[in-house]
Amino acid sequence: MISLLGLFTGIVLLIAGGALLVRGSSEIATRFGVSPMIVGLTIVGFGTSTPELVVNIVGSLKGVTGLAFGNVVGSNISNLALVLGVAALIKPISIQGQLVRREVPLLLLATTMMTVMALDGPLHGLPAVIGRSESIVLMLLFCIFIYVNALDIVGERQADPLVLEIEADPLIDTHPIGRFAWLLVILGVGLLYAGGEMTVRNSVEIAGRFGVSATIVGLFMVAVGTSMPELVTSVIAAIRGESDLALGNVVGSSIFNSLVVLPASGLISEVPVPRGGIGDLLVSWALVALLIPIFIMGKARLGRVMGGMLLLAYFAFVVVRISYDNV
Repeated sequence: MISLLGLFTGIVLLIAGGALLVRGSSEIATRFGVSPMIVGLTIVGFGTSTPELVVNIVGSLKGVTGLAFGNVVGSNISNLALVLGVAALIKPISIQGQLVRREVPLLLLATTMMTVMALDGPLHGLPAVIGRSESIVLMLLFCIFIYVNALDIVGERQADPLVLEIEADPLIDTHPIGRFAWLLVILGVGLLYAGGEMTVRNSVEIAGRFGVSATIVGLFMVAVGTSMPELVTSVIAAIRGESDLALGNVVGSSIFNSLVVLPASGLISEVPVPRGGIGDLLVSWALVALLIPIFIMGKARLGRVMGGMLLLAYFAFVVVRISYDNV
């Protein structure tokens, strides 16, 4: 019970620290002349993934690599099934712009690369790991993604619906806070570190007490907890009818998890793919692949029926994955 309370407290500290860091960083960036549009596009997708990044870095430093892997893959699965399913149930999601349409195939590419990297070892009779060289490749892909998006944002596609939605309602407080911006950043970093350390420590204790792997704790308890910012952002966007923003937040966060959070762990210490990990990657890949015909080839609309199916798929995955871990 104490470990569960400690895990919950750690996740709350992570979310609070991430929010303060986002708020302070936004103010500082705006003060130095960075376009609010670019700040909004960056923060909406990537700022909400700060808790996952901190948990993975702390976990890798402590050698809890199973938690690091489970947190990334679990966060992506919860983003694509749980968060997107809830948002679609609230209001069907229709996509008009090209920025989000292009990010969905990129997420599929990133997930495919992660899966191939995980399979590389077993195909050669070696353990499945995400090592430093693979991590560098993933981060280089992220740099390309940022470069291409930056060109579009400042270039000819400024009328993209995602950009217009963020300009009209950025989902972050843009009122100046003066000299307190740096204090918010410092306080946010402090809360993130404290929350990350507490989350990792209690996750290990819970795994030992309940006889499950750290990967399971990362896949579900930690991943869902650290995905709360994405859930809140996407739900708010769905309620406001900002469909591109609702999906863009989920996809952008998942891209950040795949191309920054996991590689950051791999650069610190190679991340072994745990038992059942390749199956987790395949589930994540299937969820992204499902979005391709919906948003790229079809009517670009995710309705309530499909949203409900995504939620059912998520809970079915929870049952099957935990059962498999206990075999």
